[in-house]
Amino acid sequence: MRARVRENRALFFRQLGVEGFALASVRQVHSASVYQIVRATFGEVEYSFGGNRLPGVAQPAGDALLTQEAGILLSVRTADCLPVLLVDPKHRAVGAVHAGWRGALARVVEKAVCEMRRAYGSEPRSLLGVLGPSIRACCYEVGEEVLEAFQGCFPHADKFFRKASEPAARQPRKPPFSFSSGQPPGRDSNCAPAIHLDLVTVAQDQLLAAGLARRHVVAVDFCTACHTDLFYSYRREGRRTGRMLAVIGVCPTPSRRSWPQAAPIS
Repeated sequence: MRARVRENRALFFRQLGVEGFALASVRQVHSASVYQIVRATFGEVEYSFGGNRLPGVAQPAGDALLTQEAGILLSVRTADCLPVLLVDPKHRAVGAVHAGWRGALARVVEKAVCEMRRAYGSEPRSLLGVLGPSIRACCYEVGEEVLEAFQGCFPHADKFFRKASEPAARQPRKPPFSFSSGQPPGRDSNCAPAIHLDLVTVAQDQLLAAGLARRHVVAVDFCTACHTDLFYSYRREGRRTGRMLAVIGVCPTPSRRSWPQAAPIS
């Protein structure tokens, strides 16, 4: 399995023409921790948190990466969670964010934008945001405690949720699939109706709240749980499913290469 991941990753990087780039990643823990990435003395990546460098740390725990240095690829791994990629064309800075419901609840997307503003002088109105494939509201059933947690943190949280009785906004939902416990977190089989979270709406709301222009925020309209022929889905396929890799970086010189990019890695 690891050999296959290495092969797929090498193929992906060859297709992008970024074999010489250094890869930065974090140990994703569904947090709101944001790291800045720079090149260290011998070319390896070095992480900085809150303005303090962390020399010798190979892969810290966190869920968002930022850089302004050319030749570094920021990466996030997903299999239902939402990858959010940020670009500052003016200051040539980029960001990569991993947003599950816990990270979204902690405002990881909004915090990444704020950190780009602090670290690089990024103007939010000039930033571009791309939301990649993730599980959509049609399939993302959650428990009552998730709804209550969002209601306690966001004044208009109800717009992030849909009851099962409401008409589907996307593709028709496929037959029910199993969870490790037989039901989603906090879900009581005797409770009705089911509650569905719209992660994309949460992320869009945070980007707009951080100051991005609505026309600069684009969402890729695919549900990973509906399209397991194209994507990996933890909810649909279980813990043995693979992961997709989304990357973004700054080219050493301006290029017409299409950024960001994403691909399966296992």
